[in-house]
Amino acid sequence: MVQLFHVYKQYDRESMALSDINLRFDKGEFVFVTGPSGAGKTTLLKMVFREEIPSRGQILVGGRNIALMPLSKLYLLRRNIGVVFQDFKLLKRRTILDNICFALQIVGCPARAQKQRAFAVLKMVGLQHKMQSYPLQLSGGEQQRVAIARALANEPPVLLADEPTGNLDPELAREIMKLFEDINAHGTTVLVATHNREIIRTMGKRTVTLDRGRVVDDTLKATEAL
Repeated sequence: MVQLFHVYKQYDRESMALSDINLRFDKGEFVFVTGPSGAGKTTLLKMVFREEIPSRGQILVGGRNIALMPLSKLYLLRRNIGVVFQDFKLLKRRTILDNICFALQIVGCPARAQKQRAFAVLKMVGLQHKMQSYPLQLSGGEQQRVAIARALANEPPVLLADEPTGNLDPELAREIMKLFEDINAHGTTVLVATHNREIIRTMGKRTVTLDRGRVVDDTLKATEAL
């Protein structure tokens, strides 16, 4: 599903964000990417989404070298990857239904299907009754659920989440991670970048640890290996 071969990312002469990354994420996996601040977690996710291009190496998504994709074809990649950000990135002057419809419009979803899909994913995250609310009328946990619904609206096979619980209290964080687990159970490959070791410990998933841009550990938890 997603493969990285000898991937390097260098922003300047003295800063190597990623060094010789070799990873494979298979279809249907749930993987945590962790490490201290500045370890390269966010850069790694940005590479998979083609927001950043490697300085060296190859990244394959669905067998395609995404670094070689022309800008005019990037929408084909973005249709297959949903992204959830820590700061939600919701449009404050649009209802949550319109936020999701707008995201579907960008990836080329037919107009007649946008509201139907938007309602379906809001129902999935338990917020269909607030579809006419605006983001600032929602709690932080609800806004994160909207962000997840938006990422899932196009039914992508891969979901990336960058510190999705960073602004939430522990109880809400557990609820969000349970939602990701449910999504993964339906076959979606889920990659979550987080520094929350408690969540990682309790969920027992494969964990890739980065430090100073390098993979220092890639652990398949015992509960997954059985």
